[in-house]
Amino acid sequence: MKSPFTGGGVTLHHELSKVTYRKEEFEYIASYYFCEDTQTPFTVDGMDDVNMIQVRNQYRVKYGIPFEDEIRQMRESYGLSAIKMSTILGFGDNQYRLYENGEMPSLSNGRLLKSIMKPSTFRQFVEAARSQLGEKEYSRIIRMVAEKETESALCGFEAGLVFDRRERGAENGYAEMSVSRLENVMLFFIEHCENVFNTKMNKLLFYLDMVSYRESGFAMTGLAYKAIQFGPVPVHWDRVYSLVDGIRPEIVGFASGAQGVKLVGNKPADMSVFTETEKKRLLCVADRFATMSSVEISEVSHEEDAWKNAISGNRLVDFNDAFSLKAI
Repeated sequence: MKSPFTGGGVTLHHELSKVTYRKEEFEYIASYYFCEDTQTPFTVDGMDDVNMIQVRNQYRVKYGIPFEDEIRQMRESYGLSAIKMSTILGFGDNQYRLYENGEMPSLSNGRLLKSIMKPSTFRQFVEAARSQLGEKEYSRIIRMVAEKETESALCGFEAGLVFDRRERGAENGYAEMSVSRLENVMLFFIEHCENVFNTKMNKLLFYLDMVSYRESGFAMTGLAYKAIQFGPVPVHWDRVYSLVDGIRPEIVGFASGAQGVKLVGNKPADMSVFTETEKKRLLCVADRFATMSSVEISEVSHEEDAWKNAISGNRLVDFNDAFSLKAI
């Protein structure tokens, strides 16, 4: 990249910064370029957004406010328009749509939105708005709520095992915790990389999440990571590979007499669950590590601050270390 001021060289910087948001101070990793000729810092498209997303994510988690994607998915799961959701919840006509598009709710509205993520709570609001919906629409929504009550119990149990029952937050890069999305990430890597054993998959997932967090303020898989001798691995990684239906482990023997567990996909990855930007990140990580062996990618991960800091501090991997990635 060249300086927009002189056409000369620039350097990329990341530093811990503070900002006041809604009368509270939050820390975040600020990214910016520095013009070597004029000694002027500057940002490019997307940088300021990622800086601010880090702050807003902390605020949402601190006060129990759902993320934009959760607000949108909740409405879509019931087959409702944004205006209809506003009616049911007692908001202004355009308010729900604004929240979907990123406007930060007030604390009271944010907690209301959090509460209706439980179908049983949403049922109470639907029943209260019965006269505004009409009997046909009311009956349809109530049927959907009943289905969601059963579905959420089953999905919640499975997700709790895979994701170690963690809340969405800093430990997993504020990512959506979806078993189906995680499954398709792993299926993609199995299709695009050579010899994906457990150890290699651990590192592929780690690098994908760190790259995604660095570029967007959100990880992709919903996994949290710990540091062990062989590099960063998902917490309870053994559950991840044994509980995802589309992946099966195969025991492979080597000439040395040793054995390894190779991951095999039972079906192709469903790429429709990813945005175009997410697909590019998947390809970027796959292209970088496709031909590496488990040993080679482990050695590469040992150079990352994320692993060094976590293993020396005996703590989970800090997603802020995504900004100092060396391998990709």
